[in-house]
Amino acid sequence: MPARIRVLSTLAVMGAMRDLSAAYQARSGTEVDPDFAPTVALVERLRAGEAGDIGILTGQGIDDMIAAGLMRPGSRTDVARSFVGVAVKVGAPRPDLSTVESFKAALLAARSVCYSKIGASGLYFAALIERLGIAAAVNAKATIAATGFTAERLMSGEADLAIQQISELMVVPGIEVAGPLPAEIQTVAMFSAGLLTSSEQPEAAADLLRFLASDDAAPVLRRTGLEPPLK
Repeated sequence: MPARIRVLSTLAVMGAMRDLSAAYQARSGTEVDPDFAPTVALVERLRAGEAGDIGILTGQGIDDMIAAGLMRPGSRTDVARSFVGVAVKVGAPRPDLSTVESFKAALLAARSVCYSKIGASGLYFAALIERLGIAAAVNAKATIAATGFTAERLMSGEADLAIQQISELMVVPGIEVAGPLPAEIQTVAMFSAGLLTSSEQPEAAADLLRFLASDDAAPVLRRTGLEPPLK
């Protein structure tokens, strides 16, 4: 059994992967070495030739990597479903997210809203506020994070509301998730894993993939703001 499996993982599953990596190591004796970054950045690194054993990206990202010959055909393993949410600093008033109109009103009333520049949730939110007709008003006072966790801007005082995948919001201490986006405008992201063709230990990596998709992983996913794939 190899000593270490290197995983290039999207930030959205960071909280879950930390716990799942420790659980897998305890079970198998194999160390898991996760490296976290936004999906877009990971895709660029993989296309540039960075090596590893497993990649965890959006489902589309995995499909693209397989098509590019950077991941093994047939290895895509859906790991978690993720939802976009809104966070506030602990103790701050929670916005009303029960309807699309109340959500719009909360965005317009906020001193500043933070969303990401390159993450899947940030790209979705940028298009959403255009669709809702409030992009100019929101962006005039928005804090746009180039990378990392938007909820960190709540702790620094730069923003009143943070928008990101719920699992990413929950990583930041001192914040509260006010809730998901209203159902009518919610988007569900599928995060998936695949075996990198650069892996020198594909059998061990495949065993980790099976663990990540197992029923044993489901409680960890839910505890960290994710949901297991529908079966």
